Amino acid sequence: MRTDLTGRPAANPRDGQAIACFAHITDLHYADVQSPARFEFFNHEYRDPRFRRLVPTQRAQEALTPHAMEALVDALNSLEGGPISGRSLDLVVNSGDSIDNGQRNELAGFLGILSGGEVEPNSGGPSYEGVQSPDWPDDIYWKPEGGAGGVDLFTVDLGFPTLPGLLERAIAPFPAIGLRAPWIVSHGNHEHLTQGVGIITAELEEGLVGGLKPLRLEDSADRDGAVDAFTNQPQQFMAPPHARVTPDPTRARAAARDFEHARYPIPNRLGRAYREHDTEGVRLILLDTVCSAGGAEGCLDASQLGWLDQRLADARAGNRLAVVVSHHGLESLTNARGNPGTGPGRYADAAEVLEVMHRHPNLVLWLNGHIHANRVQPRPGPAGEGGFWEVTTSSLIDWPCQARVVELIETADGGLTIACTMLDHSGPADPGSASTVLELAALHRQLAGNSPGGGFGSDRPGTPLDRNVLLLLSRRR
Repeated sequence: MRTDLTGRPAANPRDGQAIACFAHITDLHYADVQSPARFEFFNHEYRDPRFRRLVPTQRAQEALTPHAMEALVDALNSLEGGPISGRSLDLVVNSGDSIDNGQRNELAGFLGILSGGEVEPNSGGPSYEGVQSPDWPDDIYWKPEGGAGGVDLFTVDLGFPTLPGLLERAIAPFPAIGLRAPWIVSHGNHEHLTQGVGIITAELEEGLVGGLKPLRLEDSADRDGAVDAFTNQPQQFMAPPHARVTPDPTRARAAARDFEHARYPIPNRLGRAYREHDTEGVRLILLDTVCSAGGAEGCLDASQLGWLDQRLADARAGNRLAVVVSHHGLESLTNARGNPGTGPGRYADAAEVLEVMHRHPNLVLWLNGHIHANRVQPRPGPAGEGGFWEVTTSSLIDWPCQARVVELIETADGGLTIACTMLDHSGPADPGSASTVLELAALHRQLAGNSPGGGFGSDRPGTPLDRNVLLLLSRRR
């Protein structure tokens, strides 16, 4: 129980009145792991701090992400109610980076898993053509079926297993059950930028659907300027040497119209994807924090900030609590590219965003992702009173591969408790033969946990104060 914003314990929330129950999922990263315009070779530079914003670009578990997503849907469908209030799920809220490389086929796969129906993880030719194939000329990727020219570093140094036939099972189509609860999604940087960083230029669009995949960073590359170069002109990194792969037109860039799904925020006339969604007692306000000028970090322009201010005021007038949902959190709104000047298109800094949020005492919660880690932070008002909670949920793609259940409960003493509970997907603890969808999801989790630098020993799960918590607030409406 966290009393940071009240200084006192609350009445038992199990005796209170539940206002809402949401599931928060984020950073799923459905990836076309065979795309010719993914730059996995950046992983060679993981020790170089100049490449920190570009790595990792490939994960041992990523070919199994569709199966982990399906196992998460199964877990959400199996929830009988919030663990504190027992209220059934009102909504599943996704705070972005649902896909990995801004591609149309990735978006189709993500939407297929959430909506239900046949999902086709494969792209290109009939068999796997990517960096984990046995004959790929590099040893920095885990090759589950062994290596024709020697074993990889994951197998030698980390004891990763050899699993014949895994890649074929990973890219095989499977029927998705679909979410039973309604769902909404906000946009992240990976929806619109290559690898979540680079602007998708016309030249890169040609590379996406083409048949040449770059193999390494050129020896002459300017490492000091690599991040800026990749952000502005990523096609520079598609230089030879190449591997030949099967071209595929479904890998084309996901355009705005591709996001116009019944339960997906539709870009407004300004090309931004922000909107509100009302439940019985709560208004959810979905922001678009993607910087169109490139870069992984987020931004919020002055016009959207003004829109947020008005939506919060309208919710208060209607006696509704407010929950903000965005991909980037307060500390990730640091993107200085684009419009730092004046006028409605200028980028507001984080202090301005916080000031607007603190104007509205009905704002109780800000849900976000992006950093692939669990964080729960109080955001007290400027005078040390009031404020709201910022809750960041870890990703599905990386350890601990979880989501979060969020319940808003009015307690008998007139306060509000926000109950947050971590949720594992339905994959078993032991992946067994890694043959079924749930076993493949279990293997995905096991590989993520053993990932060097980002697994069991990392800070991604957060502390106990960032996971299963009761977040207290005083009366808000």
